[in-house]
Amino acid sequence: MKKWLLICCTILLLAACGQKEVTAQHQGTKGTNAMNEQFIGKWEGTIETPNGPLPIIIDLKKESGTLSVPAQGLSNFPFQSVTYTGDKVKVSINLNGSAIAINGTIKNEQIEATFQQNGGKFPLILKAYKEQPVTYDTLKIPVQNGNLTVAVQKASPSPSPSPSAVALIIAGSGPTDKDGNSALAGKNNSLKMLAEGLAQQGIATVRYDKRGLGDNQALLTKEEDGTFDQYVDDAVQIIQTLMADKAYTSVHVIGHSEGSLIGLLAAQKTGVASFVSIAGAGRSLDEVLLEQLKGQLAPKLFNESTNILTALKQGEQVKNISPELQALFRPSVQPFLISLLKYQPANELAKVKSRVLLVQGTTDLQVKEADAEALKKGKQDSKLLYLAGMNHVLKKAPADRAKNLATYANPSLPLHEELLPAIEQFIKNEK
Repeated sequence: MKKWLLICCTILLLAACGQKEVTAQHQGTKGTNAMNEQFIGKWEGTIETPNGPLPIIIDLKKESGTLSVPAQGLSNFPFQSVTYTGDKVKVSINLNGSAIAINGTIKNEQIEATFQQNGGKFPLILKAYKEQPVTYDTLKIPVQNGNLTVAVQKASPSPSPSPSAVALIIAGSGPTDKDGNSALAGKNNSLKMLAEGLAQQGIATVRYDKRGLGDNQALLTKEEDGTFDQYVDDAVQIIQTLMADKAYTSVHVIGHSEGSLIGLLAAQKTGVASFVSIAGAGRSLDEVLLEQLKGQLAPKLFNESTNILTALKQGEQVKNISPELQALFRPSVQPFLISLLKYQPANELAKVKSRVLLVQGTTDLQVKEADAEALKKGKQDSKLLYLAGMNHVLKKAPADRAKNLATYANPSLPLHEELLPAIEQFIKNEK
């Protein structure tokens, strides 16, 4: 997903939140209002917002409980109160001054609920939480302002009896985590599948939550302090760490969506063995963004967007922005946009000296074949591979928009069957 979508549907206010006092009550065990003991335990569900699904986890206890939103880095935030009445539960949460209420009824081993915040009311179905096994090791790498936590997927068999190639996987923009999931796109596990699939083929992988998100939320506490170049610097630090590790015979980079531009810029600075771009934009942000906005905005707002992007591209921040465009161009995100707009991906790819594979799906709703062609022109000796029927989250999907988008929140769907073999073959074909 694109960076500018980040602010469109953030239901929870993610600020530095102190621990709140927890109060709870539950009914006695006698009579018709006796608490249903099935409530106790962890539950997971997805808030269906107008702008996309937002996965959450709640842990219900008899006298307390917690809320977690993995895609936004919120972990085990305590309830203000929880009340049980028979088959009904009422949860109250005070999140940095924002009142949240979850009201639900347990039925057929799930909780049918509503999620309310700041006047918004959204349906929510909670099912028993299934603990996901952790299949990777973690490593902390020194970067600006602290340490970046990365997930290391060792090559099979584990531990590998001999050194192996390693690929750094860089996720797309906005709140997209190391597994390829986000508060906007939903849970599809695309990058998790890619990492685990390559590891099974003898290629170790490293992936990570970018600063300000998930494991690395603490590295960026103020949006206005974030720049695209920080993302590139973080990737460079990871690559240099991997290059210094004798467990790896060679280091490769795989960048998805915005991660493609991050990866190719990092590849320029480090001389990795190869670079794989998956659904990478071949044109500058302003061109791609205006293409997406055309037809979605009224002419007046579209013209304003054009003028704002022109100013930002010249390094000038814009103060007066229409309310309808605040989500895209709010002042706090403008430093990031300015740092990103200075790059022309095709021109930058020409500076990459390592072998390059460009992968583009034919049913990608966000990045078009024109982008792949532009990248190919930037580096003529790169290999361009079109995968028929692959969409932006690397799954087999039809061109129909609604059916295509439905795959974004379906982790049971496998990766496009040609993706892993193509990347494996390219990486192992070292020259």
